[in-house]
Amino acid sequence: MKRDYTGIVKSLGAVFLGLLAGAILMIAIGANPLKGYFYLFQGGLKSIERIGNVFAIATTLILTGLSVAFAFRTGLFNIGAAGQMLIGGLCATVIGLSVELPRLVLLPVMFLAALIGGAVWGVIPGFLKARFNVHEVVATIMMNWIAYWVVYYTIRNYFTAGLETESASMPAAGQLRVSWLSQLLSGSYLNLGIVISILCVIVIKFILDRTTLGYELKAVGFNRHAAKYAGIKVNRSIILSMMIAGGLAGLAGLTYYTGYSVNIQIGILPSQGFDGIAVALLGATSPWGVFFSATFFGILHAGKGFMNANTSIPPQISDSIIAIIIYFTATSLFIEKLYKKLRGRRADRKQIKAGGDE
Repeated sequence: MKRDYTGIVKSLGAVFLGLLAGAILMIAIGANPLKGYFYLFQGGLKSIERIGNVFAIATTLILTGLSVAFAFRTGLFNIGAAGQMLIGGLCATVIGLSVELPRLVLLPVMFLAALIGGAVWGVIPGFLKARFNVHEVVATIMMNWIAYWVVYYTIRNYFTAGLETESASMPAAGQLRVSWLSQLLSGSYLNLGIVISILCVIVIKFILDRTTLGYELKAVGFNRHAAKYAGIKVNRSIILSMMIAGGLAGLAGLTYYTGYSVNIQIGILPSQGFDGIAVALLGATSPWGVFFSATFFGILHAGKGFMNANTSIPPQISDSIIAIIIYFTATSLFIEKLYKKLRGRRADRKQIKAGGDE
């Protein structure tokens, strides 16, 4: 069976065009792009500690990217990962600050709380879509802001400690940080969240490719009316899809607020929820594509400060590169057409050559 590499080509094309546009921006401000990119990537990869920090940043992006990608594969646009992440993080934080249990018991309880919290926040727009045909983009955006104010009220009134802008720090028993992993990577922020994210990649890959549920969800995504005609319960599939997507984003909240950070701040919609859209698009909505895409964005985020310190190129250049990559990924139809055109020309040349040899 011949493999289709179109998705990989589109993603690599978007990355190349994004880096090219970044180089043009650097030249426009009078900077050397080769030097800029050298320090940008060195900042993310020059040491074990920095590599660990890349994966620490990527951990949350993997889960929000999976959330968006899973919904994409089933024909839905989950733009509510930020709110689902907030609610998942809130549920984990409330359990961690309120319940005294041994760490081996507390962490699984927090895991389930974040998973269920995010899933509930995903089920609501899923139900509205299935029952009343409310567009999931509108519903999830509204759920983002409801989550924002729920977290704001709950943390500010019940779980602050001194500062009113953030929760009390998570006790050691409720943190995903472990000393042996940090020491192994020379003091990086990498935590047990990376294990959760990789396991989620494997589980989602298995669900999509090896289960009847995954087949039904993808069938609904390809053609909802044909799936209904074939006997698939479309409304149930929509609700399940958004529930799973929400649960993944909820786990992103767990890994961020109890792993990368040790408290939850109020008055902020986490950017990782929206970055997950970029991660999913660049990863071609494939679970392993999401993993590598999140890692690439982790490198850009981890290295931009180092680039700025050594070249005076503003870190906003790195953010601009990410934005441009998103743009080219979203307009990947152009890249796909270009790839097919070049492949067609190559096939024509081979055919002409073969005819000449005869």
